[in-house]
Amino acid sequence: MVDPAAAAPVENSNREATARNSVTVVVWTLVSRIAGLVRVLVIGALMGPTYFANIFQAGYVLPNTIHSTIAGPILAMVLIPTIVRSLDSGGTELAKAKLARIGGRILGVGATGALLLMLLSPVVAWSFTAGVPEPLRHRAWVMTIILILFVAPQVVFYGVCALGVAAQQSQGRFALPAAAPAIENVATIITVLAVIWAYGPGLEVDTAPYGMMIMLGVGTTLAVVVHAALQMYGTYKCGLFVLPCRGWKDDPESRDAVRRVYRSIPVAGCPSVTNYVLTAVSSTVPGGVLVVQLSYQVFWALSFLGARAVSMAALPRLATAAAAKDPHRFAVAWRQGLFYAVIASLPSLCLLAAFASPTADLLANGELREANLISELAACLAVAAFAQMAGGIHDFGRQALYSQLDDKGPRIASFVGLGVGVVVAFSTLLLPADGSRLAGLVVCVLAGELASAITVLARMRQSLRPEAFTTRVHLVVIALATVSMFPVIIAGRWLLHLLNPNRLTELGVLLGCGALSLGAFLLVVRYIGLKVTAEPT
Repeated sequence: MVDPAAAAPVENSNREATARNSVTVVVWTLVSRIAGLVRVLVIGALMGPTYFANIFQAGYVLPNTIHSTIAGPILAMVLIPTIVRSLDSGGTELAKAKLARIGGRILGVGATGALLLMLLSPVVAWSFTAGVPEPLRHRAWVMTIILILFVAPQVVFYGVCALGVAAQQSQGRFALPAAAPAIENVATIITVLAVIWAYGPGLEVDTAPYGMMIMLGVGTTLAVVVHAALQMYGTYKCGLFVLPCRGWKDDPESRDAVRRVYRSIPVAGCPSVTNYVLTAVSSTVPGGVLVVQLSYQVFWALSFLGARAVSMAALPRLATAAAAKDPHRFAVAWRQGLFYAVIASLPSLCLLAAFASPTADLLANGELREANLISELAACLAVAAFAQMAGGIHDFGRQALYSQLDDKGPRIASFVGLGVGVVVAFSTLLLPADGSRLAGLVVCVLAGELASAITVLARMRQSLRPEAFTTRVHLVVIALATVSMFPVIIAGRWLLHLLNPNRLTELGVLLGCGALSLGAFLLVVRYIGLKVTAEPT
């Protein structure tokens, strides 16, 4: 029997640690995601709405898609509970031994995936260039194959990154895992700038030389190598650096972890398949891949700044409570984490949905500054505002299930989301290419994430019984904090309509409205929410 008086200080400390780690993840993820957004903006501004930009944007992110299919972010969710248990039961040496065995298997699978990508590059290239007009199609196909061959090794290096992230987060280190992707994005931006400086902007498939695509492939691969090196440095600093080895089958816990990763491949693979379908369908519109990927970057950036940041910070605590077989402690961690996840997502939803058009106007620069593309981007951003919250809550529920060693629930949720998303994506082919097709593709992301979120939340509700799923106090605070933003948002929209400002003034109005509305939101959370939502153990 746990003494409530003795446990309360520990619980308060855990709650503060979750909040502090969430802020760390948010800050450094903000840096990384802004760099990622700038990367897409630079590519769009310099390459423009061309088929060459389509195939480059589709091809150079393909290794990350393959890595995500093999394991991707799911790897950390599966490995962290295993590493935490090993650290608690046998210390650092036992954790390193298990990480080496699991890492050996994961990197071996990654190498196989890279090889298969090279072998299947003609087929993959065809899927990305089927919508290119016939005079350009063959050359676009050859260029895409060249790019894939040079970027395929990134699959292995992304596996190294994922292992490093899992090792660091299991030790409560969140800054470098969240910040290192920014260096990769900066390196990619430098690559694009250098290539455009050498060959010129806005080139189409028939005017861009093959050497241009080779330089882009080599540069983006080197950027991923730098990212992997940083994650290995972080692993070394936290005392878990180890070379991968064989023998995962000989250790029951390592074997169980690898098999859970295998069973979780659908969880990682379903979003990757959805992204692949999005890329293929959006490639039928000149510049469509850039618009959809830009919206996707905003979706992921806001999601990682919101609920996903909370879920990453809360996973070690959830895993510890689950390992201790303490249902009440786990339920308290769940309720507090869910509250923080929703609170972290709501400001982005309200602000981006309300100011999608001026935001799109600010993001569209250079070769992308065309009226029809700006209006399509605005529609995509408005949908992404809702999708980021659904995706973040889905991720938090999935993390909680993994902390209980439940990989079936996330798998079911992923299949449900994939089915809904793919149906919506292919149905957009019925829409006009110069109309609402691109916005329809982002609706597919929202529909898939919403279906997956409902599925994992239903499974968590069943798992938590008889403990409460959430509290009325949490819901009231969420409602009050959201309503507190509305006056500033309404005033901001009225001001933009009244002034019809230039882009610099428009940016100032958006930043001012964002700061004031977020301040009102945080005041309610700080002075009402945190005082009434603390739960005893």
